[in-house]
Amino acid sequence: MKSLKTVIRGLPGQLVVSHEMSLSMSMRLQYEPSDPYAVRAAFAVVGSDETVEWIIGRDLLADGLEGPAGEGDIRVWPAEERDVSDLYILLSPPDGTALLKAPAWEIKTFLQETEAVVPRGAEPGRIDLDALLAHLIIAEG
Repeated sequence: MKSLKTVIRGLPGQLVVSHEMSLSMSMRLQYEPSDPYAVRAAFAVVGSDETVEWIIGRDLLADGLEGPAGEGDIRVWPAEERDVSDLYILLSPPDGTALLKAPAWEIKTFLQETEAVVPRGAEPGRIDLDALLAHLIIAEG
C-alpha cells in the first residue's frame, strides 16, 4: 500500500486545574494515514519530563469543534466564552480526570492537514488489512 505523509503538529495548551488556575502545557498531535481514524496526542506540562499519551478519534476532534462530542473516557467541546476560540478536551481515565484547553484554530488546521492526506469518508480504503491481521495474530500468540 502506498505510504502517505504523517501529519504532526505541536501546539500550546493549558491543563485547567480550577477556574482560577491553569498550567501551561505542550500538545503534540500526530496522524498516521495507516491508522486513519486515530490521532495520537501527547501532553506534557511545561517544565515536566512526564508525557501522557492518548489516542483520540479524528472524527471526535472534528465534531468537538462544532459542539459537544464524545462519551466515556474522552469528551470534546468548544469554549462558550465570548470572543474565545478554544477547544476543551476532557480525559477521564479510571484514576482521575484532566481538563485540557487548546486553541481551536490550531486543532482545525491540524485536522485540515489530515484531511488533505486522507479525506473523511475515505478511511476504509487506507486500512492495511494484512498488517492488521498480522498484528492480531502476533498479539494472540
